[in-house]
Amino acid sequence: MIETVDVRKQFGAVHALGGVSLCARDGHITALLGPNGAGKTTLLRLLVGLLKRDHGSIRVGGVDPAVDPMAVRRDIGFLTDQFGLYEKLSTREYLRYFGQLNGMDAGALDGRIDAVCALLDMADIVERRSKGFSQGQRIKVALARTLLHRPRHLLLDEPSRGLDVMSTRALRTALQALRQDGCCVIMATHVMQEVSHLCDDVIVIARGRTVAQGSPQQLCERTGIANLEDAFVSLVGTEEGIA
Repeated sequence: MIETVDVRKQFGAVHALGGVSLCARDGHITALLGPNGAGKTTLLRLLVGLLKRDHGSIRVGGVDPAVDPMAVRRDIGFLTDQFGLYEKLSTREYLRYFGQLNGMDAGALDGRIDAVCALLDMADIVERRSKGFSQGQRIKVALARTLLHRPRHLLLDEPSRGLDVMSTRALRTALQALRQDGCCVIMATHVMQEVSHLCDDVIVIARGRTVAQGSPQQLCERTGIANLEDAFVSLVGTEEGIA
């Protein structure tokens, strides 16, 4: 479980987060929705311990990332928009390298690589060097790296960007399997179809604050609007004083 209470973060005169409270449960996929500049990426970086909060509390599996960041990182997978692939390495070599960095058992590592690549439908690129990979292939490799050490918490920053239809289906299948395995998944996305069909809970933030949290159906009921995208616009517009 991931929990935050009144988390705030300021960069100079910029208030990136002005009070975010949320609860993402184990065995659930939680969508993080918000307009550009709402503070989604800042929040994810605080959760993994890459940034220090100015105020509030954070618990990832009961651990405060500001107190014991290494314990949090051992049990978390974080997919960012910076993939950092090494173009001279094959997918397998790249994953083996990161598995070793995570202290994974060498004897079981190749088997785990095969399992993750099968989960993400990567058989065609597992032995290829990443130079020349498409955007979608690069995202798959980065996601495989994120899942390799079996983290119990996943933070995904727009994981489906650049994916074609078949790759998106593979991603959804993988996330559903992780949910069934009890993982806690937070996924920042702008794709409302993904949220409606995949996510159990939705957290809406705007102007650095939590606007609403609930299931897609609950958010629609709260606004009296049947379409989730329109309900989201209504919630964000109310916060920004334009609705």
